[in-house]
Amino acid sequence: MQRQMQLKTLAYQPKLSSAVLTPFTASRKIYLIPSLWKKPTFMENPINSLFSQLNSSSVAVAKTDVEEMGAFEFNFADYMAEKSAAVNRALEAAVPLKNPKKINESIRYSLLAGGKRVRPILCIAACELVGGKEETAIPAACAVEMIHTMSLIHDDLPCMDNDDLRRGKPTNHKVYGEAIAILSGDALLAMAFEYISTAGVQGISPEKIVRVIAELARSIGVEGLVAGQVADICSEGVEDVTEEELEYIHLHKTAALLEAAVVMGAILGGADGKDIEKLRKYACSIGLLFQVIDDILDVTKSSDELGKTAGKDLATDKATFCKVIGIEKSRKYAERLMADAAEQLAGFDPAKVAPLLALANYIASRDH
Repeated sequence: MQRQMQLKTLAYQPKLSSAVLTPFTASRKIYLIPSLWKKPTFMENPINSLFSQLNSSSVAVAKTDVEEMGAFEFNFADYMAEKSAAVNRALEAAVPLKNPKKINESIRYSLLAGGKRVRPILCIAACELVGGKEETAIPAACAVEMIHTMSLIHDDLPCMDNDDLRRGKPTNHKVYGEAIAILSGDALLAMAFEYISTAGVQGISPEKIVRVIAELARSIGVEGLVAGQVADICSEGVEDVTEEELEYIHLHKTAALLEAAVVMGAILGGADGKDIEKLRKYACSIGLLFQVIDDILDVTKSSDELGKTAGKDLATDKATFCKVIGIEKSRKYAERLMADAAEQLAGFDPAKVAPLLALANYIASRDH
């Protein structure tokens, strides 16, 4: 409920154009470089109109203001490729193929299956935003991805969502059996905490490591992911799920781990309490945004396009934003969440905050 109350503080809903530009303004002077928005290319997607103004030549840039701050160019595609490669290298090294071979093959099958790596990249971006370095955040970033992968393996099991497809491949239990899939998830959960506590990042105090571990643990327990999963299971087939109850489910099931990723990065980078709370609110908004878009895509895209079974939530009568408030209201809600997320990034260095704003943008505009 604490997470729910946090989101309620994000009630300010300015006009969309000013909301999205807020992080790049100071005293109403726009510090927005058009090339910042070259990537990704926005295709047809649930809330494409949200970003049309940013890709338009009508976006004004005050030349003198840009010269004062120093022009910069941010290529989102290159940034994602670079950070994903760093995370993938670290994950590959963290899970060597060793005995017992079957369990390690299973772990590698799911952990190294690709994916967008949004959570670890958010961790790195938050760390760099407040003055930290990529290498400082890598152990925490990898730990988040290990736990995310665990949650996917367990979520796909017959006793949970009973899914056959994940990231365009057969789900773990379809390849290795249910017992090995469960144990692989268990192993990844343990491995995440071992990895983050033994990585030995130079210059990071034991106190910060403990704070980061506590943040991660809280995000996946009965105050986080587990709470959301239980509430989600209990909502199946229920006709009168409210918006507030649905928000509770996804603030815990989906947003909690995204929030942990951002906050862990901020702690490791040396952020003060005020900045950590701003980034926490940003993460809550994009976490909900991620789920709203997921729900919209589930009813508007095919399994081939998504890389997982489309229409599964509808078939199992789950509570989704599209079911509870409808597709159009879901799109409007996504727009507001994007504006809320952008608002929390106001005041940070424009060049350093560009990855976090672009990641929110990417979450909102993705088509799979």
